[in-house]
Amino acid sequence: MRKLFLVLGILFTLIAITFSVLPMDTIAFLPIGLALLFCLVLLKKSNENQKKLPNILLLLCVTSSVFVLGKTLLIKDEVEKDAKFEKEKIETKQEAKKELEALEKDLE
Repeated sequence: MRKLFLVLGILFTLIAITFSVLPMDTIAFLPIGLALLFCLVLLKKSNENQKKLPNILLLLCVTSSVFVLGKTLLIKDEVEKDAKFEKEKIETKQEAKKELEALEKDLE
C-alpha cells in the first residue's frame, strides 16, 4: 500500500510542478491538492527511517503551491492597445471608402 501512495505521490508532484510552471493559473491547484493528499497519506504510512522522501515531496508541493498563488496574485494580465494597428485599421477603412467612391464614379 505504501508503494502505491509513493508512486501516486511522485506522479502528482511532478504533474503539480509542471502545471505550476505552465500558464495554467488556478487549474494547477488540482494536482497540487492531490499530491499533498497522497504525500500526507504516504507520510502517515511510512516508518521513521522512510520519511525523508515524503517530506521532500511535501516541500515540493508546498513550493509549487506558493509559486502558483504568487503568479495568480502578483501578475496582472493586461491587454495593451496597439496604436500602430489602430492607425493602420483607420487608414485601411479610409482607403476602402476612397476605392468605393472611385468605383461609384466609374459606374456613373
